[in-house]
Amino acid sequence: MLKKRYEAVIFDLDGTLLNTLEDLQASVNYAMKCHNMPEHSLEEIRCFVGNGIEKLIERAVVENTEESVRKAVLADFKVHYAIHCNDKTGLYPGISALLAKLKAQGFQMAIVSNKLQTGVDALYDKYFKEYLSVAIGAREGIYKKPAPDTVFEALRILNIPKEQAVYVGDSEVDIATAANAGMQCITVTWGFRTRKEQEEAGADLFVEKPEEIIPCLYF
Repeated sequence: MLKKRYEAVIFDLDGTLLNTLEDLQASVNYAMKCHNMPEHSLEEIRCFVGNGIEKLIERAVVENTEESVRKAVLADFKVHYAIHCNDKTGLYPGISALLAKLKAQGFQMAIVSNKLQTGVDALYDKYFKEYLSVAIGAREGIYKKPAPDTVFEALRILNIPKEQAVYVGDSEVDIATAANAGMQCITVTWGFRTRKEQEEAGADLFVEKPEEIIPCLYF
């Protein structure tokens, strides 16, 4: 008997498809230095990311920093990251092969991210435009994850009902996003969160390598 399968795969970006942590660290620390604040380790940045750059900077600045200063730090971060977002960023091993196989098998794909839309666009152009056509980032007028709005917008553009789509991510934000959208979440273990953190967030379907995603799409 032929197996059923999902028709679309919705991917998180940072920590799922791309390892962006070092470039995020460099831009955060540039902004920290501009305002005479302590720099942060890669492990600290790992814990700070996931909820968009406003929350990243809020977590990075010194406690009780005035809002005007925090906004200035954020502005400096944005300027630096716009130039340096791809200095050390790259696809995780096996991702390009995965995307090629999914495209060849007829799956629709989209990216939904809490990264600014300008950053998503720059990385989409470099890494993903040959595989997929929908890449949604943070922008005015749409709620960021874990709200399901960006997922629903991607599915609307793809013309795929949520029942025929699966979500792939690495963080507690992604696990909550999938739950809020009423979708199955495939949680990848190579990203910015530990397996323990993922389990505590409610993850129940894990993959350790990109190629392990494909069998999860058939049921």
